[in-house]
Formats: sequence, structure tokens, C-alpha cells
Amino acid sequence: MSNHTSLYTVTDNVRRRNAAEKRFRFYGLTAIAIGIVALIVLLSSVLSNGSGAFQQTYVTLSVHLPADKLDKQGNRDPEEMKSVSTFGYSPLIRDAVVARADELGWVMPEGMKPKDMGALISKEAAAQLRNFVLANPDVVGSTIEIEMLANGRVDGYMKGRVDREFARLDSNIDVEQLDLVDLLIEGGNLEKRFNWAFLTSPDASGQRPEAAGLGVAILGSAYMMLVVLFLALPIGVAASIYLEEFAPTNKWTDLIEVNISNLAAVPSIVFGILGLAIFINFAGLPQSAPIVGGLVLTLMTLPTIIIATRASLKSVPPSIRDAALGVGASKMQAVFHHVLPLAAPGILTGTIIGLAQALGETAPLLLIGMVAFVKEYPGMPPEGFFDPASALPVQVFNWTQRADAGFVERASGAIIVLLVFLIIMNAVAVLLRRRFERRW
Repeated sequence: MSNHTSLYTVTDNVRRRNAAEKRFRFYGLTAIAIGIVALIVLLSSVLSNGSGAFQQTYVTLSVHLPADKLDKQGNRDPEEMKSVSTFGYSPLIRDAVVARADELGWVMPEGMKPKDMGALISKEAAAQLRNFVLANPDVVGSTIEIEMLANGRVDGYMKGRVDREFARLDSNIDVEQLDLVDLLIEGGNLEKRFNWAFLTSPDASGQRPEAAGLGVAILGSAYMMLVVLFLALPIGVAASIYLEEFAPTNKWTDLIEVNISNLAAVPSIVFGILGLAIFINFAGLPQSAPIVGGLVLTLMTLPTIIIATRASLKSVPPSIRDAALGVGASKMQAVFHHVLPLAAPGILTGTIIGLAQALGETAPLLLIGMVAFVKEYPGMPPEGFFDPASALPVQVFNWTQRADAGFVERASGAIIVLLVFLIIMNAVAVLLRRRFERRW
């Protein structure tokens, strides 16, 4: 009697294998689901906390500009008018708030002072008004209608971050001030709209979250990415071509390859220590400068680009090289005229991914001083590469260290901007690969 079973007979071993396969699928789908849920929670948290940073509350007031205080000489000369500091403009803004409150029928509660009413306007407003007057000296002596930033607490009240219970416990605003805010809203003097200044303005002091922006950080990150692109790409590609196509196989090339692989796994803060020791302490380059940040990020990005480029060169079929050599091309011609163009999609993809990784690095930039408060924009290249600047991830770190809740909102908004840049860069990498990829 034969012991052979039919292929269609379900044995115990088959049942166990099928059960194991089902469990493996379940584990895989569960892991994917957990990852998707975690990503949704993360993005939801960042978007809910940071969306408010893209809106800002503005106050529209009629401000009288007395000539006897702003232009005592009467010449309307901006150089002479610069002698009046922002402290000279603050009372004008306070008087404008008081005047508007009187027009709306506001009865000042007992214990409240005019300066408490003026405190609803951002301290940055005095500087804004002063800059406007210096740029338009002919307005002195008249009454103008001008938009100014509201105080951070007022902005938080408009966004639902501050309520009356919060005001009872907060020393920076009280319930009576919120009553005046409600009156100004009814009078059409307060409105909330898209905050372009968040993307263009520089950072502000710890007392003015409503005026803080990402302008210097975005420009500093752009300058560093230019340095990384123009240094890491040619050096990385040249090193990869030599190691993959021309270098002999010996102990020295083996040592170099091992070190490149090890450098790709070195913590980024180590590169920051290296940059601090070499570029700042030894070479004497200025701290907080994009050139130093770019050089540090170049060192960190090079291993990624070299590994990606070598993988792209290896993916080109050997028949391409053999065919080029067979028709009389030199080794150099075969590599640069045939192999390198076919490997270009992978090289570009690796480069963009390396740049995206460098864009989000924080630790090495902290060590070279880019954590410093920078109010002025860096100049145009090449001088601007040596001017003080900040960077997007460092700006996020800075804002999370400040106590005011308005800066936490700004930090989440900066994370959104950083994520948008990273998504764009990775999307470009995918498009380039699909556009230029060849199949054999």
C-alpha cells in the first residue's frame, strides 16, 4: 500500500505553514497600521498646535503724530527725527487706544490705567510706527490710520489659547483688558488674518512672540544648503567614481571604504565638535555663520552621497562598460560618457536625500553657535555666507526653550515649514528617479 498522499490533501504541516503565514501577514499589517496611526497623531498634533502661527491678530488705530514731539526742528529730516526713540512713540499708541475706547463708549474700570489699555498693543508696534514715520516724514503733524500687531495674549485670546480663567491667573493680562478686547472686536479694530510676517520677519525677543518670524532662519538654511550642494556633490561623486571604477583593490581602499561606512553612522553631534575644533578654533571662521554650518553639514552628508553614488554606479550593467571598451573607448570615456549618465538618477536621488537630512540637523549647528539670537538678515552671497544667521531646526529649538505659549505655537509652525521643505525635496528626488530611470 502506497504511503504517498495527494497534493490536494491538507496535512498538519500544511495547516501549520498556512497558520504561520496568516500570523506573519497579521503582524505585518498591524505594524503598518501602528505606524500610520502614530504618523497621523504626530501630524495632527503638529498641525493643530502650529496652524495658529500662520495667522496673526492686527489692530487698526488712528494715531496722531504731533510735530512738537516727533520733529522739534520742523525740517522733516529723517536723520534729525531719528533722535526720537521708540519710547517717544509708545505714548502715541496708548493715546490712540484710549481715544478709540472712548469713541466706543468704554468706561474704564476702577484700578485700570491708560497704560494697561496701551498694553494690549505689541511692544513691537512702537518700532513699526517709528519706521513708518521715518520712511514717510510728511505724515508728521497729521492723524493716520495704521495697522499694528496686537499683544501676544490678545492674539492668544483671538485664537482660543487664552480665556478669562487663564487671565485671572496670568500677570500679563486681566479680565478687564479682555472686556476691552471684545469691545474693539465689535468696533472692527481687531482682525485675524494670514501672517506673512511669520515667513519673512526675523526672530523677536522673549517678550514679543507675536513679532517672531522665520525669515533669518529660512535664509540661513538656504545658504547652508547651497554650501553643502556645491561642495558635497562634486566631492562625493568624484570620490565614488574613483573608488568604484579606478581604485585598485588593496588594503588602503578597503580601509577607506570601511571608514566611509563608519562615518555614515557617526552621531551628528560628533561632526559639530569637529567643526568647532577645525573651522572655528583653528581656521578662525566666525561663529553662527552659514559657511561654518555648511562645511559641517558637508562633512556629515558626504558619506551618504558617496554610498548612494557607488550603489548607482554598481547598478549599471557591466555590459555597458564592456560595449564601450569594445568599440575602442578608454576607461575614462566609458565611465563619463556611458556609465555616469545612466547612474545620474540614483546620484541625484542620493544627493537630495542627503540634503534633506542635513536640512533637519540641529545638534552640530548648536555646537558652532547658530543657537544665538540673530535679528539682522545675512547679506547677499558671498559676504552673506560669513554673516551671523540661524537655521530652521535651531529656530525650533530656540522657541521651545522660551516660556511664553506663543513661542510654542511658533515652534510648531516652524516644524510645519520644515516638513514642507523636506516633503518637497523628497518629492523632487522621486520625480527625478522616475524621469531619468532606465530599465534593462
